Amino acid sequence: MDALTLLLLSVMTAATPLLLAALGELITEKSGVLNLGVEGMMIVGAVCAFAVSVSTGNAAAGIAAGAVAGAAMALIFGFLTLTMLANQVATGLALTIFGIGLSALIGKGYVGIAVAPLAKLHIPLLSDIPLLGPILFGQDALVYLSLLSVLAVYWFMKRTRAGLVLRAVGDSHEAAHAIGYSVIRIRYLAVLFGGAMAGLAGAYLSLAYTPLWAENMTAGRGWIALALVVFSTWRPGRLLAGAYLFGGITILQLHAQSAGWGVPSQIMSMLPYLATILVLVIISGDRAKIRLNAPACLGKVFHPAQ
Repeated sequence: MDALTLLLLSVMTAATPLLLAALGELITEKSGVLNLGVEGMMIVGAVCAFAVSVSTGNAAAGIAAGAVAGAAMALIFGFLTLTMLANQVATGLALTIFGIGLSALIGKGYVGIAVAPLAKLHIPLLSDIPLLGPILFGQDALVYLSLLSVLAVYWFMKRTRAGLVLRAVGDSHEAAHAIGYSVIRIRYLAVLFGGAMAGLAGAYLSLAYTPLWAENMTAGRGWIALALVVFSTWRPGRLLAGAYLFGGITILQLHAQSAGWGVPSQIMSMLPYLATILVLVIISGDRAKIRLNAPACLGKVFHPAQ
């Protein structure tokens, strides 16, 4: 029972940064913007969160700094693509490269420093229930935030007028503009939200998952988050399932190495990325479903003068 509880807890911690980053990218893409810079925003959020947490001794300040740093990176992307009309794919790739270099520069003085991981929210009696207690009532704040964010994004997309407007902008920006909505402003807000969520994902990595700073510690999770959005066909519920599926694959390769299965560690480390490629290949076979759920204006440039 203890081993099963530990395994499930490990899956939740591995899935949380993927879920946070993918939810932000889902909102961004629903507005019609394709931001491939998730990895760069995550890594900058991770280093800024760690640096502020070490400097202030306050984990909450570090989490806030991570979200702000991710949003600042997203603002750069938004200015280049929405105001200057730069190519979204090229700008997103450049943002990732820039973020990796910037994070290495900022984190140079923090290598080798460790901090206490985020505190778990222990609820008396409930946290002591076998198996379910530690899983449901013994997590840190960002795990609960990621789960609540799934519900919030679903409610926003399906039950609010603002969510309807966001989807309208992503499906037909010209029509939304014609009836009086500010397409650029709405897309800026969506891009900033996506950046803040990516920054929170990075903060979770450096303050909870592995509470230290190391260069390239995101290790491709930003790209997996991008794939999860397509895997989920832009639906929050499927995104939750996908994040925990990939979290489980990540933990599987770690447990397989520790159990001495005799499989080369390099092959086991490849599992999450091989699974990502496999899922994308399978999904690409059902192009009708992708066309049905994908925002029609995804990646397309819009200018109010048009």
